[in-house]
Amino acid sequence: MSCIFCRIISKELSSQLVYEDEKFICIKDREPQAPTHLLLIPKIHVESLSHLEPSQHRLMADATSAIQKISEDCGFAASGYRTIINTGEGGGQTVFHLHIHLLSGRKLSEKI
Repeated sequence: MSCIFCRIISKELSSQLVYEDEKFICIKDREPQAPTHLLLIPKIHVESLSHLEPSQHRLMADATSAIQKISEDCGFAASGYRTIINTGEGGGQTVFHLHIHLLSGRKLSEKI
């Protein structure tokens, strides 16, 4: 298994786990870009948002529910946060396993 996120999900590699349910894990990013920088990762391997099959579209709705719970539990729902899905090399994706960045803890620039 060469995918780093699959290795984290299988507990082959350690991470700072913040949340886990039957479909997702959420970990702290090892190279945070904000005071709070979490990664919500589906337990099934999907290369990117572009590779999501129609039968898997429900996964994104479930991700939204998980994000709402995580933001409440971690205390940043009220102050606000940014979610980012990098898709493909041109979109800045560096780990080719679908994941959602959650950033909070400071005012985030409007610039991309």
